[in-house]
Amino acid sequence: MGRRRRGGADGGGPGGGPQGLPGISVTGRRAGTFCLLLTVALCVQATRVQVFRADELNHNSANQRLVVERYSQPRGSIRVGADSVTGSEPTGGRYDYKRTYTDGPLYAAVTGYSSQTYGNSQLEGTEDALLSGTDSRLASWAVWDAVARRQNPGGDVRTTIDRAVQEAAVRGLGRQQGAVAAVEPATGRILALASTPSYDPGSFAGTSADDREAWSRLQSDPDRPMLNRALRQTYPPGSTFKVVTAAAALESGVVADVDAPTDTPHPYLLPGTSVPLVNDSAACDEPNQSLATAMALSCNSVLGRLGVEVGLRRMAAAAEGFGFNEAGLDTPVRAARSNFDTRMDEAQLALSSIGQFDTAATPLVMAMVAAGIANNGTVMRPQLVDSLTAADGTVVHSVRPSVYRQAVGPGTAGQVRRLMVDAVENGTGRAARIDGAVVGGKTGTAQHGVDNTGTPYAWFIAWAAPAGSAAVPPVAVAVVVADSDATEVTGGGLAAPVARAVMQAVLSR
Repeated sequence: MGRRRRGGADGGGPGGGPQGLPGISVTGRRAGTFCLLLTVALCVQATRVQVFRADELNHNSANQRLVVERYSQPRGSIRVGADSVTGSEPTGGRYDYKRTYTDGPLYAAVTGYSSQTYGNSQLEGTEDALLSGTDSRLASWAVWDAVARRQNPGGDVRTTIDRAVQEAAVRGLGRQQGAVAAVEPATGRILALASTPSYDPGSFAGTSADDREAWSRLQSDPDRPMLNRALRQTYPPGSTFKVVTAAAALESGVVADVDAPTDTPHPYLLPGTSVPLVNDSAACDEPNQSLATAMALSCNSVLGRLGVEVGLRRMAAAAEGFGFNEAGLDTPVRAARSNFDTRMDEAQLALSSIGQFDTAATPLVMAMVAAGIANNGTVMRPQLVDSLTAADGTVVHSVRPSVYRQAVGPGTAGQVRRLMVDAVENGTGRAARIDGAVVGGKTGTAQHGVDNTGTPYAWFIAWAAPAGSAAVPPVAVAVVVADSDATEVTGGGLAAPVARAVMQAVLSR
C-alpha cells in the first residue's frame, strides 16, 4: 500500500488552512483584513480632522475653547499718540477679561468694538489677530508656540489719529448727525475720523443681560449710532464734487483760462430735454460766467455744462483718480464704494457733474479730493494705522505712505487751489476763513429724497496751510452734516465752521 498523505485532500496543513499558515481560517483572514482597513480609515480621518480641517474647526462659531482662550488674557491696546484708548478688565466669569474703552464715544468710529457676544468691528476686527495675541508675527518661535499651544500677549495698534483734531471734529459736529474725515495730504495719514451720533463700545463688551440690553437699544435706535458715517455711508456730494469737475475741465483742455467766459447760456437746458439746470444764486444766471466766478458762486449751470463738454469717459476717469468706484479702499478698515456712474446720457452726466443724480461719496473720499488738490494732484492712499507692535514695543509692521493715484497734474492742481481759495475768501465758504492761514474750500448742499423733499446734506471740503508756507498743506478735511435742527441747511452755514475748527486744531499743533 502507498504512503498516506498528511493533511487534507487539498494539501493544506492541519485544520484545512493554507499551506504555511497553520490554524488561520479564511474567516480569520477576512476579519484581520477588515480590522486593518478600519485602522487605516481611522488614521485617514484623524489626519483629515487634525491637519486639513484644523483651521476650519478652530474658527467654527460653535468652538467655545478658542473663545475662552481669547479672553483668558488682556487684549492688546489701540493707541492714539502715546495714550491707550482701550483696555481690559477682569470679569470673574467664564471669560477672564473683557474689553474696556477710554472715551469710547470719541473714538468709536476708529476703534469699532470688541464684544464677547457680538464679535469685532473696525480696527478691533481688522487687527484682531494682533490684539488677541494669535498673530504669528508675535511669536518668538512660531513652530514651538504652535506645538505647545502657548498664547502670546496681545500686540498694540498705533493709529495715525491726532487726539486734538479728533476732539475738534466730534465737538464741532455736536448733536448733529454727520461725519468728518481729516487727512494729511502729503502722506495720507488720517488725523480724525468722526461719526455722530456715536456710541460706547464698552456698553456691550461682555455677556451680561445689561450688555445684551445695550446692544438691542443701539440696534433699534433710529439715529443709527453704530453706523460709521465717515467710512461706511455714502451721500450725494452736491457742489463739493465741482472740484472734481473743474479739475477735469482744466486737465482735459476744455477750459484753458479760468477767467475766460465759458459760453454757458442762461438758462442752460439739460441736453435732450427742455428742463433748465437751476442755479441757487441769481448771480449765476448771467450768461457766459467764467469758471472762476462759477466756482466762487457755486453755479450749477456752468459746471454741469463743463461736465458734458469733458465727456463721460474723461469725467469718470477724473472721479476714479480721486477714489470713486473703488471697491477695495482699505484703511485697513474698508470704506464703502463711492459712486460715479460710467453709463448715462448727457442730461444725467450734467447732473452727476454737480454731485447729484447717482453720484455718491463717503466723507473719506471727499477728503481725498481736497487732499489730492492740496498735494499737487497726487492722491495718497489713506491710512489709519501707523504701526503694529508686540507687547514689549517691538515693531512688527510699519505702514509707509504710498501713492494711490496721480489724479491730475501739478499745474491743474495749482489752478484748482486758486479757485478753492477764492471760494473761501470771496464766495460761499467764508465761514472757513482762518487768520494767519491760507484756506481753500468748496461748499455743497446736496438734495435727496423723493422729489428732493428730504433735508439737504450740508457739505464742506477744504485744505489749509500757514500763510506764506510753500510746503504741502498739512490738513485736508471733508465734513457732512446729514441731519440738523438748523432752520437753514447749507454747506457754508453748517459744515464750514466744523471744518474750520478741525483745520485750526492741526495748524495750532
